[in-house]
Amino acid sequence: MSKIRHYESESITVSYDVVRCIHAEECVKRLRAVFDPDKRPWIQPQNAAADTLAETIAHCPSGALGYTRQDGGAAEAAPQANTVHLDANGPLYVRGVVRIGEETHYRVALCRCGGSKHKPFCDNAHRAMQFAADGLVAEDQRKFAEIAGGGELKITPNTNSSLLLEGDFEIFDAQGTSVFCGSKAWLCRCGGSSNKPFCDDTHKRNGFTAD
Repeated sequence: MSKIRHYESESITVSYDVVRCIHAEECVKRLRAVFDPDKRPWIQPQNAAADTLAETIAHCPSGALGYTRQDGGAAEAAPQANTVHLDANGPLYVRGVVRIGEETHYRVALCRCGGSKHKPFCDNAHRAMQFAADGLVAEDQRKFAEIAGGGELKITPNTNSSLLLEGDFEIFDAQGTSVFCGSKAWLCRCGGSSNKPFCDDTHKRNGFTAD
């Protein structure tokens, strides 16, 4: 599914996964000297120090950008905690040591509108379908359990069903408020739950299909 391109300088190689990019433009806002969509190639790593580039790439919420140091510099550090941030009318932004299938990621944007053609990853389908979800969770729906934190977060996209999250993690709403802390949850990815971000089995009734 991935379509990865590489851009090299003497000190660092930048990888760009075209499929996973959702144009959050954190890279453009933070370091336009390197990431300039008006230029070709649009990524020019020779225009900044490797440390600056690495710091910028760490802000890419979808994980579309990555890097390999060629100068002996440190690789991207694994996040110390697993977190899920709800984007209003948008995806689930997950950071941590995230395992999906056989692959491990530190940053991913996961579809929760049900419309992505690249599930479980977001492809901005929520914009075209005008997906509406404010990213807030009522106080009586918030759940908190004591966790050790860290470790691996396993995410399993269940066929025609929800996302199963297993491992210590914390969920934050669109305002940055913690709304869940625990080690297991089923999150909606069909777009229809009345209890977002949690699954309420609406996928069984709305014809949602996904591997």
